[in-house]
Amino acid sequence: METADPIIELRKVSKAFGSQVVLDAIDLRVEREKTTVIIGRSGTGKSVLLKHIVGLLRPDSGEVFYEGRRVDNLSEKALTPIRCEIGYVFQLNALFDSLSVLENVAFPMTEQKGRRRDRKSIHDLARRCLDLVGLSGFEHKRPADLSGGEKKRVAVARAIALDPPPKVILYDEPTAGLDPQRSDVINKLIRHLQQKVRVTSIVVTHDMKSATEVGDRLLMLHGGKFLADGRPEEVMRSENVHVRRFVEGRAEPEDLLNLAT
Repeated sequence: METADPIIELRKVSKAFGSQVVLDAIDLRVEREKTTVIIGRSGTGKSVLLKHIVGLLRPDSGEVFYEGRRVDNLSEKALTPIRCEIGYVFQLNALFDSLSVLENVAFPMTEQKGRRRDRKSIHDLARRCLDLVGLSGFEHKRPADLSGGEKKRVAVARAIALDPPPKVILYDEPTAGLDPQRSDVINKLIRHLQQKVRVTSIVVTHDMKSATEVGDRLLMLHGGKFLADGRPEEVMRSENVHVRRFVEGRAEPEDLLNLAT
C-alpha cells in the first residue's frame, strides 16, 4: 500500500543478529495521522522495527527517514530533537517504581534538553495527560498500587507528555498481559488519542482483536518480509498460507514437529 508524503519511511532496511535475519530489505511508508499496525509471531522483528525508527537500533543496510530527513546516520545528539516528537510505549511499561504516577508521567519533560520549564507547568501538563487517559486522581499512587491496565495507561500518558505533543506514538505490544476488558480500554484509548491529538500511531502486536480494532492499515511481518499489507478486512481475507494460519491462530507445521505423538 503506497502512502504519499509519509511521516516515516524505511527503505530496504535489513537487520540481523548473528545468523538470524529479522528484517530483510523491508520497505515501509507510514501515513500521517493514521494507525498502522504490524502483526506477526513473537520474535519476528516487530519490536526491532520500532527501535529503528527512533535510532535505538541502526540498520545493517538501508535507510530510515523521518519527515523526509534521513535519520539512521545521525548522531545521538542530532537524534534528540527528533525523539522529542515521538512517544514510545514500551511492552513492559518501563515505569520507575520509586516515582509516583505523576513523576513518571512528568519524567520525559524533566529530561527534555533545550527546554526550560518550571515544576508547576510540567506537573500541570502531566495531570492533563493523566486526564486524557482516564487516570485523574492517580497522581500520588505508585506503580505497585496499579493494575496492569492502569500501568499501561500511565505509560501512554508518559508517551504523550511532551510539549508540543508528539507527532508519532509507537506502541510495543500495548495489550500484552492484559485481560480482554482491559485490552479493550487500551484499544479505545489508542483510537481516542489518534482522534483527539491527531497523532500518527504505529502499533506492533500479535493480538488480532486489537489489530483489527485500532488499525487503519495492517501489515504482517514473517521471515523478515511483509507478507500482507492492506486494510484490516483485506488482510483478514488474505489467501497467503502463513497469514491465514496467523489470523486464525493455527500453528505452523514446524512448530508441531517436536510434540509427542
